[in-house]
Amino acid sequence: MKSFSNSFLVLWQVDTFFGCLILTYCLTKIFIVMENYFSNVPIWVSISFIFIFPITIYFIARTIKQGAINAQISDNQSNKIFLGVIMFFSLYLTYVSIMAFTGLLSENTLPPKVLVFTTLPLIIFFFGFIFNKLIYWKILDGIPLQSLVRLHIFRFVGVYFLLVTYFNALPAHFAILAGLGDMATAFGAIFIAKAVEENKLWSRKATLVWNVFGFWDIASVIISAILTTKYSIEHPESQGIIEMAKFPFVWIPAFAPAVIIFIHISIFNKLKRGEGGDGLEFVLK
Repeated sequence: MKSFSNSFLVLWQVDTFFGCLILTYCLTKIFIVMENYFSNVPIWVSISFIFIFPITIYFIARTIKQGAINAQISDNQSNKIFLGVIMFFSLYLTYVSIMAFTGLLSENTLPPKVLVFTTLPLIIFFFGFIFNKLIYWKILDGIPLQSLVRLHIFRFVGVYFLLVTYFNALPAHFAILAGLGDMATAFGAIFIAKAVEENKLWSRKATLVWNVFGFWDIASVIISAILTTKYSIEHPESQGIIEMAKFPFVWIPAFAPAVIIFIHISIFNKLKRGEGGDGLEFVLK
């Protein structure tokens, strides 16, 4: 019996050893494959981005919650909306990350797969579902105009376009257009929001001009991404924008265009519906 126990223990140890070897081999292979779809920039750039980017989701959720409270929605329901927004975007970014690590998004195709599998579905969700819900309009009425404008301050994240191109991972012409445009919009949001809050006579007109600029900026970035991809396919030796399909920077094209467009349209709606009696008709006078 003792001999049998010793034999069993030896077999168990051997199995465990080979099991660990197999697991180590598999994990190494997985890591090597995943490494191909992880950003090529220095690790500190990626880590700082991973920690900073989710703050955007918190501020969006907090603004929506405050709008719900202002719209006389119960505190309990407002808290559920707040948590729901955070949970939705957390699951969405998890999905985007998994897609990035499979390598599907890194294929150089036209249109870019990151737009097809992430950006476009999110836009359809926003304008095909959320936009048609009564609660969206109710909460929109409860969000002060300056709060919607301030949300665009998160576009300072555009500095990462410049950082990535600094480390030769993005074409300069694309990164400069995207990065400086986003940062200019974010910088303007600070002053426009303050002017609206102080009820300056020119604030609504300034908001409209700024909003058109911000909308044009994100549209131009999307167009530039498509044209740059087209050129890189036709000229394989040229640098494309595949870096934006790798983790973690894939979060930018997957999240930002749809969210930015939706907030811009919400601001247009806010101006049109009027706040304190000053509708878009007043703005356009």
